[in-house]
Amino acid sequence: MDMIITFPGGKKVNSTYKGFTVKTDQPVDEGGEGTAPEPFDLFLASIGTCAGIYVYSFCRERQIDTTGLNIILNFQRHETTFMVEQIDIEIQLPPDFPPKYKKAVVKAAELCFVKKHLISPPKFNIFSSLS
Repeated sequence: MDMIITFPGGKKVNSTYKGFTVKTDQPVDEGGEGTAPEPFDLFLASIGTCAGIYVYSFCRERQIDTTGLNIILNFQRHETTFMVEQIDIEIQLPPDFPPKYKKAVVKAAELCFVKKHLISPPKFNIFSSLS
């Protein structure tokens, strides 16, 4: 199945896949309207939410209450290239989280499929065609 990328106006760029449209825009100070996240924000969100679904599933399978469970994603950029050099994923466990599962829940987050694609990145083929 293909993901279709469209250009609805201004600096907005949308993707449609599996019946969903994900909207992006650029900040006002970069010529956009600031109506949606930037594409890079979605990239970071995909890492955090991917780790999140693994952590959530881990807890649900063990009937652990997820109230108060949060994941904080923090990243550091290189000061001249601005490329992200490190991403820290902190799993904030609720006070009543069973201590015996602390290491296991970290392992669950490490299963994130998005992260795995960064470790073993796909090959990119970029080309143009006439429609």
